[in-house]
Amino acid sequence: MIRYFAFWVLLATASKGALAQEKVVIDSSYNNGHYRNRLEFFRLMPDQKKEIVFVGNSITEMGEWQELLPGKPVVNRGISGDVTYGVLARIDEVLSSKPAKIFILSGVNDLKRGIPVDTIAKTFERILVKMKVESPKTKVYVESVLPVNENMLAAQYKKVTNEVIGQLNLRFKALAEKFGYTWVDIAPAVADENGQLKKENTQDGLHLWPAAYIKWVALLKAKGHLK
Repeated sequence: MIRYFAFWVLLATASKGALAQEKVVIDSSYNNGHYRNRLEFFRLMPDQKKEIVFVGNSITEMGEWQELLPGKPVVNRGISGDVTYGVLARIDEVLSSKPAKIFILSGVNDLKRGIPVDTIAKTFERILVKMKVESPKTKVYVESVLPVNENMLAAQYKKVTNEVIGQLNLRFKALAEKFGYTWVDIAPAVADENGQLKKENTQDGLHLWPAAYIKWVALLKAKGHLK
């Protein structure tokens, strides 16, 4: 009897250990020096009437949106390296002006960290809830996570594949529809026939060359999201 009891104790302990090993550790950090400096700058800038806000990570931050859309109250709220947790933490600053439009693009840095698609989608949903509650009249455009060029990516982005990007975009599209927001697939503006980010559009398989933003904005205009 003692022998059998010891066996079951060992089995239970082993099972518990296996479950612990399978548990995904989530890196939800975002509050680094660049994040804080950018956020301080955002908070010091005066609000404009009928703002058009681009929210996201380095891909958004690198966009020359004011030059691309001259004469419009365009605001760049991109922070390099940001993840959905960081966007959630600072979205109040974006919403404080009750902007006319928000174009949001986020998620690729979460994928880089290996955060599961389901977890990313749940955090993104919390962002959309805040938008709906705090600024219900704002038109929100949920932009697709851009495809990557898998042959050009550095090793640190090995977890970012177009397959998992596709899975995340399906979740984001469903969330946009759930909240009555507009889903915008950016891929047709920058991808090749195989769904890869065109080499001519990218520096490193992920980030865009400046000219690619012209194509991006042209797509938004063609769809009637911008004039």
